[in-house]
Amino acid sequence: MSRRTARRTPRGLLATAIATVALATLAAPASAGVGTTGAQTAAPQGRIFMVNPVQSSGDQTLTDDKDSATAVPASAYTLAGLRNLDASGGLSGRWATVRSNTGAAAKVADAAGYDRHDDQFEQVMAYFWVNEAQEYLQSLGFGSELPGANDRAQPVRIDQWGADNSFFTDKKAEIRYGKGGVDDAEDAEVIVHEYGHAVHNAQVPGFGTSEEAGSIGEAWGDYLAVSVGAYADAKYGWPRRTDLACVADWDSVSYTATAPHCLRRLDTDKTYADKVGEVHADGEIWSRALFDIRNALGARTADRVIVDAQFGFAPDTSFKDAALTTVATAQKLYGKSAADTVRKAFQARGIPGV
Repeated sequence: MSRRTARRTPRGLLATAIATVALATLAAPASAGVGTTGAQTAAPQGRIFMVNPVQSSGDQTLTDDKDSATAVPASAYTLAGLRNLDASGGLSGRWATVRSNTGAAAKVADAAGYDRHDDQFEQVMAYFWVNEAQEYLQSLGFGSELPGANDRAQPVRIDQWGADNSFFTDKKAEIRYGKGGVDDAEDAEVIVHEYGHAVHNAQVPGFGTSEEAGSIGEAWGDYLAVSVGAYADAKYGWPRRTDLACVADWDSVSYTATAPHCLRRLDTDKTYADKVGEVHADGEIWSRALFDIRNALGARTADRVIVDAQFGFAPDTSFKDAALTTVATAQKLYGKSAADTVRKAFQARGIPGV
């Protein structure tokens, strides 16, 4: 997945998509949940996927089938609270503002009735998951005890290009989700991956001006996508029946021939010696280090270290400098033992000078 208009790297794999029929039933609703203030909220309900249909069902044979609502099981859908909305009646709120160029704007009053046959379903997905991602960062202390990380209303456009390419553009600080095959905003991990680029840009304006910095950006997007999905699964009690390290299990069914279907993985054995000069491929070196830190320190501790460290990155940072900054952040937040653990994760990837 890409990130900017002037400097974007296309995900490629173009496909077309047409709509068919609607779904009559859905899974049991998710809780409205706890808002960032800790108070229980009574939020309007929207129909969404529990991360994505492949993850929640474990069915690797699912296909897009031209946007057919019946191509996925009813159990893949749930109702969830659309929190932090303003009073406009549309999908606009404290952490996200969503609009579409390919269909009528979704209405909050109808959000519980859309399915993947409807353009509006992707709008609801984008609102819920961008909001969820920011709430996750807030739950880690960003915006309270730690600096805010993109704690603003994130502009989002759906199906802007009519092609299977999504990206963050730093020109307007906007996320744009493409369509084709499985439309990108049907997979929460694609949604959150692109939100990761917005977070990076908010932390370090213009981040990603070197190949290694761009690789770190792609890795962070993949890692955040998996981390937010796992957080939501635990919070709402949703099933996860696929491998945690597999990124975008649903979106990738349209362009991967064999199962398990993964856009990329967080657990490859790539090291610095395997660099090929392409940000998505080389990003798997960095994302493996982040995944190892998570597995060693636990999700909350790891993510506080990982996110806080990114404030200290340069726009053109190298793997070495970013790794050393992350080690220093672990030392600052949690002491020598955590710093040693983080250092070992980067050393295992063969990053020089760490």
